[in-house]
Amino acid sequence: MSAYLRLSPAKSNRQPGAAIPPMAHKIRFGDRHIKLPGSRILRVVIGVLLVLGGILGFLPILGFWMIPLGLLILSVDVPAVRRWRRQLTVWWHRRKQEKDERKGRAGETGMEDPRTGNGSAP
Repeated sequence: MSAYLRLSPAKSNRQPGAAIPPMAHKIRFGDRHIKLPGSRILRVVIGVLLVLGGILGFLPILGFWMIPLGLLILSVDVPAVRRWRRQLTVWWHRRKQEKDERKGRAGETGMEDPRTGNGSAP
């Protein structure tokens, strides 16, 4: 399941030269969409608190899962975090594509996986 941020403009019939409508900030994780607060300050505070809470992940209730979630929320407003998230997303999809291509080539060359007997050798 891949997580990435999708920012979509608010729906409107914009006239040429009119102001650009505000973006609807939301995170898309798989098939789920999670809306974020409209206030930039509130988004940054939530992101920082999640990262700090994740650092204390060894304590009960808090967990290390909070760090990536906090960074994902911070990536909406902090350009450096957005770049890291985008680089990770591009790396992940390239890796997945290369893996799929290798599986395709293994099936075409007649290589068989000895465990399953089909053409999906690693």
